[in-house]
Amino acid sequence: MSHAILLGDSIFDNASYVPGRPAVIEQLRAWLPKPWRATLLAVDGAVTASVLRQLDRLPHDATHLVISVGGNDALGASGLVADTRSTAARGFQELAAAQAEFRRDYQALLRTVLEEHKPTALCTIYDAVPDLPPAAVTGLSAFNDVILREAARHGLPVLDLRLLCDEARDYSELSSIEPSEIGGAKIVQGLCRVLLTHDFAQRQCVIYGSVTPAARMS
Repeated sequence: MSHAILLGDSIFDNASYVPGRPAVIEQLRAWLPKPWRATLLAVDGAVTASVLRQLDRLPHDATHLVISVGGNDALGASGLVADTRSTAARGFQELAAAQAEFRRDYQALLRTVLEEHKPTALCTIYDAVPDLPPAAVTGLSAFNDVILREAARHGLPVLDLRLLCDEARDYSELSSIEPSEIGGAKIVQGLCRVLLTHDFAQRQCVIYGSVTPAARMS
């Protein structure tokens, strides 16, 4: 029996943002074939350093781990792109410092996760949030660069949420930075593609980001 564990933040723990509609974990359980199971350990509001605590609750029969984290780390550094008084040089310095802190936390998380010796997949941070300022999109690229570099370093597959959640309807009406039911369905389709088709034994970094036409039109 295969058992997928979702670690991270509200990208996976989005139930409160889709009231009366299926959350990501519910959709994943419905879409995965039997005898697959799925468990949600991700917590709304989590930052990279706090995901380590989620590992304390890792089920003994876990077989696959998926991590989606970093958005709240970026939110914590959002002031550096909102300060219009900042010069370009100062802005880059502050972004570099925020990226370095995120890199340390992300590398520490991955070291602990990979010690579990289980197939692991990573997710990027999406950046098509409605009304997101261009400067913030640029800032997020620094955080995504960390994720992609670490995925390449360790030979891990990546679900690129930037390519999946690229429409306004992919985001919750209650909070524009959270996935809607539609966005959640795209994420789940991507998760299923990674979990069911990726050859984790090859230790290759493969980027997954496409969705079927049917998913886009639903």
